[in-house]
Amino acid sequence: MNRKPWEVYFMEIAKKVATRSTCDRAFVGCLLVNNDNRIVSTGYNGSIKGNAHCDDIGHTMRDGHCIATIHAEMNALLYCAREGISVDGCAAYVTHFPCLNCTKSLIQAGITKIYYNEGYRIDDYALELLAKNNIPIEQIEVDE
Repeated sequence: MNRKPWEVYFMEIAKKVATRSTCDRAFVGCLLVNNDNRIVSTGYNGSIKGNAHCDDIGHTMRDGHCIATIHAEMNALLYCAREGISVDGCAAYVTHFPCLNCTKSLIQAGITKIYYNEGYRIDDYALELLAKNNIPIEQIEVDE
């Protein structure tokens, strides 16, 4: 039997997680995966727990961004923080290249590699930080 590579398998799952997004400006999903190829956490972009979602009431826009939305990477990290789950040494699989703030948070949390599907708004400083911190990035393209 010819199985999919882990990277493709996890990116396909990240894309499925993204279907839960509640901000239709971008459907983003994130998986945090440990060295044993076990999923530690998932996250998708959406409103703060208990608050109305963009797809129900519309967007809260500022400087071209919806500020009501928590990004998928942050939701995955914040779940681990709330539950006391370490992500040190994990890889992140994200449907879109992480924004600068998410990149900084992933680095600070101990993520050791970032895989992404779409190169959406790649920030030069995010690339610089990833290089300075020896965190490899790899694009994994998967079919819809």
